Amino acid sequence: MIRVQVVDDEALIRSGFELILNAAEDIEVVATSTGAEAAGTVTRLRPDVVLLDIRMPDVDGLTVLREIRAMPEAPVVAMLTTFDSDEYIVTALRSGAAGFILKDTEPEQLAQLVRTLAAGGVVLSPKASRSMLHGHPGHAAGAGDDPEVRRVGLLSGREREVLVLVAEGLSNADIGARIHLSAGTVKDHVSAILTKLRVGSRVQAALLAQRAGLLGGRGGEAGR
Repeated sequence: MIRVQVVDDEALIRSGFELILNAAEDIEVVATSTGAEAAGTVTRLRPDVVLLDIRMPDVDGLTVLREIRAMPEAPVVAMLTTFDSDEYIVTALRSGAAGFILKDTEPEQLAQLVRTLAAGGVVLSPKASRSMLHGHPGHAAGAGDDPEVRRVGLLSGREREVLVLVAEGLSNADIGARIHLSAGTVKDHVSAILTKLRVGSRVQAALLAQRAGLLGGRGGEAGR
């Protein structure tokens, strides 16, 4: 079972996500909480995945994210937002969030996004990622002058192939099945990619792949 905690200041959102996710046979919502209760509940119940509202009145979602990410064996955290373009998203991703989900995501897609997160994949909501990336430094025509983007040139052909699949939201096992490699070999490739790109997470590598133009017209499809 994938153990999930939903953190949101609105009781209706918490109960709605709980109802939808508990309908899946392989997912259990072990807790719902407000931002103020979030870190303590994570410590006590040790969920696998936390869905965290990015904007809350009691405690800022970015603050909660940093608290959770600082924990030993921290769970995967994805940010929830109602905005197609939220200025906090880039900060959240740089702070260790594994992706972000719009609150109006179709119910039948939500369970699959949670499975993607639990498997180590990247979840980027298409509408939000397109808006965010167009406003991200280095995305425009001058991206080739960006030293972060130039690091993509350090990757081998196979590593670029793996990076594109990481950006599509695939887990190591799924990538291996797609390109006929073992999950362990894919893990080694991902580790090398993160080192060469000087990023700390798969989602940061995925964003860099988009900025470098590796995804073509597929930008923002990750996790869908």
